[in-house]
Amino acid sequence: MHFDFLIVGGGLVGLGTAWQLSQRFSDATICLIEKESRVAAHQSGRNSGVLHSGIYYKPGSLKAVTCRAGKLLMEEFCQQEEIAYENCGKIIVATEELELPRLQSIYERGLQNQVRCTLIDAQEIVELEPHAAGLKGIHVPDAGIVDYPAVCRKIMEKLQSVGHKVQLNTEIRSIEVNSESVIVNSSNESFQASFLITCGGLHSDRLVAMSGQQPPARIVPFRGEYYELLPDAHHLVRNLIYPVPDPSFPFLGVHFTRMVNGEVECGPNAVLALSREGYTWGTLRVSDLVESLTYSGFQQLALKHWRMGLGEIQRSLSKAAFVKALQR
Repeated sequence: MHFDFLIVGGGLVGLGTAWQLSQRFSDATICLIEKESRVAAHQSGRNSGVLHSGIYYKPGSLKAVTCRAGKLLMEEFCQQEEIAYENCGKIIVATEELELPRLQSIYERGLQNQVRCTLIDAQEIVELEPHAAGLKGIHVPDAGIVDYPAVCRKIMEKLQSVGHKVQLNTEIRSIEVNSESVIVNSSNESFQASFLITCGGLHSDRLVAMSGQQPPARIVPFRGEYYELLPDAHHLVRNLIYPVPDPSFPFLGVHFTRMVNGEVECGPNAVLALSREGYTWGTLRVSDLVESLTYSGFQQLALKHWRMGLGEIQRSLSKAAFVKALQR
């Protein structure tokens, strides 16, 4: 069957793209294919469920603009579809003097990005989060939490309800591009479309290469690990508590997140995954690991941040080290 739009990837990006296309082009035929047996099987279903405010991003950047706009769209969608979400707010806490200039910089970025935020002192930190302590902090009242897998499932239902196709258990084998259309050959069947949009997450660079293009970036998989507070400790965290991130490292640091169901997650750390979908130390795919280790971009990152990288590995292997990082 020929489709106007063929989207690859059943995560938030792929499903959101399909839904927006269905809204803008009501007569278009749309098919979304996903290699897993469910949507949101990978990054979209394995994150901390935070609706970010956009405070961290460079003012005027695409990330800053789309983060704010996307948050509003997500809130509107959740309200319409009765999906659990909450603007619970978060605090970013500086626990050492050397973090104070970075905290100030984040605050100024927030103001430039038109994010509601307030600098708070040690006493105000305790008023917001009685079991947190720090020198200074930033309160961001509009940060939120949401059930992203539920969002994905609802978008899939809505796409199917208006006649669009969502094909699960379908892995792409090859992509053929000609002057008139794109042909995607999968593990089950072939699809033809006028436009192909790949939203393949962990495999996005490989999908670009399949289409005969040069990937503009390479995927290096990092695994984030979480602990969950025991039920009798849930009261220790009211909302979201973040450390001051190191701007030279592309991660926000281990933090506390109260989920929409009341549970509290602690994490994530960030360690190199041993395969593209390596969620444990025991999941090894040699070809994926060799690809990561031989990539010059990863080598530069490792050389620059080897000390921090070793610390992340230690926190992965040692629960005590992980907890110590959270207790800062």
